[in-house]
Amino acid sequence: MVKIKLKRLGAKKNPLYRIVVIQDTTKREGAPIQQLGHYNPKTKEMKLDKESALSWIHKGAKPTDTVQYLINNANDDGTLNYKPSTKEKLSKKAIAKAKAEEEAKAKAEAEEKTE
Repeated sequence: MVKIKLKRLGAKKNPLYRIVVIQDTTKREGAPIQQLGHYNPKTKEMKLDKESALSWIHKGAKPTDTVQYLINNANDDGTLNYKPSTKEKLSKKAIAKAKAEEEAKAKAEAEEKTE
């Protein structure tokens, strides 16, 4: 079976990936059938031959989840259409504190209604 997946390059803690078409029995760093583009997750820079990727999928190649995400979010020119997350990530303690405040507020409102 043919797969479209990421081939890791770059130094330790500084990954760079090539998007390649490769046999699923071949190693990750093995010889690819075709190279479709590259992706840098740190800078969100990507260059992808989207037409070629879609033609390989039409021929029966299975993309990995990450590659499928990259193909779906690629512009027509092959760059990544990246939207930074606006949701604030909270720690477990902050989540628990916010939940406790909401419960206390709900309890106070319930007491006011009963009065």
